[in-house]
Amino acid sequence: MLSINADKIDSLFELIGSKQPLYMPVDNSSGKADFKQWEKGVKLSSALKTVRSAKDFFFPKTEHMVSYQVSGKEIKVTDPRKDIEDFVIFGVRACDAKGFEVIDNVYMHMNPQDSYYTNRREHGTVITLACNEPAKECFCSTYGIDASLAKPAGDVSCWNANGKFYFNANTDKGKKFLENAKSVLSDSDDKAVESVKKDIAAKTEKLPFAHLDLSKFQGKDMLKIFNSKIWDKVAEACLGCGTCTYVCPTCMCFDVRDFNTGNEKGIRQVRCWDSCMYNDFTQMAAENPRHTQKERSRQRFMHKLMYYPMAHEGLFSCVGCGRCLESCPVNMNIVKVIKAVNETDDI
Repeated sequence: MLSINADKIDSLFELIGSKQPLYMPVDNSSGKADFKQWEKGVKLSSALKTVRSAKDFFFPKTEHMVSYQVSGKEIKVTDPRKDIEDFVIFGVRACDAKGFEVIDNVYMHMNPQDSYYTNRREHGTVITLACNEPAKECFCSTYGIDASLAKPAGDVSCWNANGKFYFNANTDKGKKFLENAKSVLSDSDDKAVESVKKDIAAKTEKLPFAHLDLSKFQGKDMLKIFNSKIWDKVAEACLGCGTCTYVCPTCMCFDVRDFNTGNEKGIRQVRCWDSCMYNDFTQMAAENPRHTQKERSRQRFMHKLMYYPMAHEGLFSCVGCGRCLESCPVNMNIVKVIKAVNETDDI
């Protein structure tokens, strides 16, 4: 295991950031944190979570996919993609790293593979950082995710303990990262890391939502849950604003639109994030197939807790990061849905 004194961490960032793009959580003007590219003077935030997860690096909010130019009967197709250089994301939490796995299953491990997403994943090195102070909104342990990183996550696992940052490589990309940073790192034993792992585990165990019961979300009760009366109450509260989907590390829905470039018969095709909570989501020639807020709310939570895990060997597409709990303007979230399913008498 390698380490560096916490007061020297900027020397690591400078070494890596001078060779390739390095992104890390940085405090913003609102007192929260966003991922920002390292440059001289930029300081690592102490915030537990960024406003949005690190999925933006692999699945950006908007993406230029292709351009067309029509000339008579000929159509010229231009691929706008450029070679992506290797880059590093430092400070990804275990929940967000698990979110990559959820999206990978759809965009990398299915046929056809999404080459845009896959290209970014192949060039990105993910440095996960253990959560020394989990928040009361966190419930990653419900899904078996380990905030202490006792279960390795990302290409490199990192811990902040006893005034030092400790690093351990989990993949070949992680080994390459540590090799490139070796000049500012020192060999260390793992006693301090083992201690902080136990401390984090104890704190996680005491969180309010650490032990949510997911026993009903195993597939056998799918139709009972789908037809349950709980969705009427969920829909009454939901505004359909889509905030939960935009802060979620695993939401991956998108729309594709064509725009006139202003040039003669030129078309620019763009992919952008979309939300299943909107009334025009997947709207076809006639209408949206889900007419009511009840149907749209049910779709979101059923996908997270039932549809996705049934299709992917029990892997839930919620990672318990708590962002939806923090951001929903009417305090309607997946924790309340889980509790409602467990408490209702019609399932």
